Amino acid sequence: MFIADCIAVLEAHDVRLEPGLRPAEIDEIERRYGFEFSPDHRQLLETALPTGERWVDWRNGSAESIQARLDWPLDGLLFDVEHDSFWPSTWPLKPETLAEQRRLATERIRKWPTLIPIYSHRYMPAAPARTGAPVFSVWQADVIFYGDNLLDDLRREFAPADARLDVQSITAGPDICPPWSFLPFEIEVIG
Repeated sequence: MFIADCIAVLEAHDVRLEPGLRPAEIDEIERRYGFEFSPDHRQLLETALPTGERWVDWRNGSAESIQARLDWPLDGLLFDVEHDSFWPSTWPLKPETLAEQRRLATERIRKWPTLIPIYSHRYMPAAPARTGAPVFSVWQADVIFYGDNLLDDLRREFAPADARLDVQSITAGPDICPPWSFLPFEIEVIG
């Protein structure tokens, strides 16, 4: 029922839906890019493939465009390492050179759970995320919860501008996908 509700939200907002990805297509995507979709994300993509502006074209998109979307969270944090002083105090002392800062930050962040793009800069944790995993809005180090789960995210994303749901009503907590989930609460990043 959950995925049917997601599809209903997308259809109500005229999102173009192609036939879902076959299990073999999903397996190939996961193999090629080195992650597993969370259960909810996988089920949505097997049921219907949302397409169009700001959606990831998992079936026909170029490897470069898909990889760029997968790299967005890391690239954004590296931008903030360079320009906005993102450097958790739990990390080793910040190196003097930008090249060494980027190397060390990349090494640290790559150990974090992988985030998989859904729509625009909305991301879900990859497996082994649980069913009902939250959705993050990721813009550099400005990371917030955008939905308690995939359906909640889609309802918020496609609500009329004057009826946007308050993201403060999201109940996801900092322990749901650390260290990504520490950022919305301004909890010191560990890792």
